[in-house]
Amino acid sequence: MTSIIVIGSVNLDIVASADRLPGPGETVTGAELSRFPGGKGANQALAAAKLGAEVSLLAHVGNDADANDALALLRAGGVDLSGCKAVEHAATGVALIAVASSGENQIVVAPGANRTLSPDSLSIPAADALLCQLEVPTETIAHAAASFDGFFCVNLAPARHVDVAVLQRADLVIVNETESAWYGDSLAACKGMIATTFGAAGAVLSQDGVDIARTKPPRVEAVDTTAAGDTFCAALTVALVEGQSPGDALAFACAAGAATATRQGAQPSLPGREEVLALLG
Repeated sequence: MTSIIVIGSVNLDIVASADRLPGPGETVTGAELSRFPGGKGANQALAAAKLGAEVSLLAHVGNDADANDALALLRAGGVDLSGCKAVEHAATGVALIAVASSGENQIVVAPGANRTLSPDSLSIPAADALLCQLEVPTETIAHAAASFDGFFCVNLAPARHVDVAVLQRADLVIVNETESAWYGDSLAACKGMIATTFGAAGAVLSQDGVDIARTKPPRVEAVDTTAAGDTFCAALTVALVEGQSPGDALAFACAAGAATATRQGAQPSLPGREEVLALLG
């Protein structure tokens, strides 16, 4: 079984579902309120586990009641949480999410304990792959990149400045269309593969400036796109480390992301492997 370490954030998502998203300064009423476990790190860890990997999550939560809710589905999903620590004097991260009936969303995150995940708090075990994002301190990601010997993937989300050594070390960099434009020419430092996602339009996998795979996701009825990108990241990492070809791995990742968009919430929407394979036909 493929073993993956995920270093990243744990949040509790507070989701307001409304007919449409508000414009600047506008109030939209009549929403339904829900609470779901979330955070890019936690989402990607659970997604990888549901897709068949053996997963450990290295993260920080607060010593509070929200931590139990935020970790509940990870525990149920078999993710190893021995590297997930509760810290004093910091709250568990919270994401405030507005979701329209079209499936589009707006997200504001209060990182809380995620900010305390420092390099000296990490002990990274051996594994086939390491998957990171940028909702924790970037110096922690740089430390992890320099310390880990296996396949290293970094999802450059949310867009933030990172040490060029992280890009140079990465076997796989994942960005969406907006993040790709934000990083611009700096992505040329990456000598590994770069996956760029375009939502319903699909994704491209490139290396050294040359496209090596391109695909579109299967058609689905989108309900909530929250965590679709996180599922894509986990699925692509799992597939590539398993030895799937770039084209097959990209198709698998796009199908996994599409499946996630068919249900509400971050972690409750994550698909199992059989569902993804069924979408691929």
